[in-house]
Amino acid sequence: MVTKSKTDVKKEKVAETVKEAKPVVAKVEETKAAEAPKKKRSAKKMKQITISARRKMSVASASIKLGKNGVRINKMHVESLGNPYVKSLILEPLKIAGDYANGVEIDVTVRGGGTMSQAQAIRASIARALVMHTKDPQLKQAMLSYDRYLLVEDPRQVEPKKYKGRKARARFQKSYR
Repeated sequence: MVTKSKTDVKKEKVAETVKEAKPVVAKVEETKAAEAPKKKRSAKKMKQITISARRKMSVASASIKLGKNGVRINKMHVESLGNPYVKSLILEPLKIAGDYANGVEIDVTVRGGGTMSQAQAIRASIARALVMHTKDPQLKQAMLSYDRYLLVEDPRQVEPKKYKGRKARARFQKSYR
């Protein structure tokens, strides 16, 4: 009679359980495949376009897609903005677009800069997104004739301060006494 060590016995048990487990897993996979019908893919995916624009130190990125009418800025509706001038600046591209702006949903995220530069960056990103979404040359020409900076980036930046002065160009006064 041959005696087996404890490790040999454990190895045999593990080998037996592995042999038994493989057919069970295969049977489960077969039943899942047979039961679950294949999902039909939607014929059309929602087309979403993301465009960014800059003004001074502000950067705004607008994503436009088909949906209910609405413009959201940093997850807030445009109507909730307090300053009416800023609100009118932001809504200018939608007024120029007219019917093209109906049936689209625009989400804008903006960071950096001040209130006015953020408004101008938002305005430019919305205008660019509408032009890219519609691909209409008449809309592009209308926006360019209204204000060139709706579609073209404004390169002007604040000049940095230099030494020997209070501002970029101003110098400290000299006193001779």
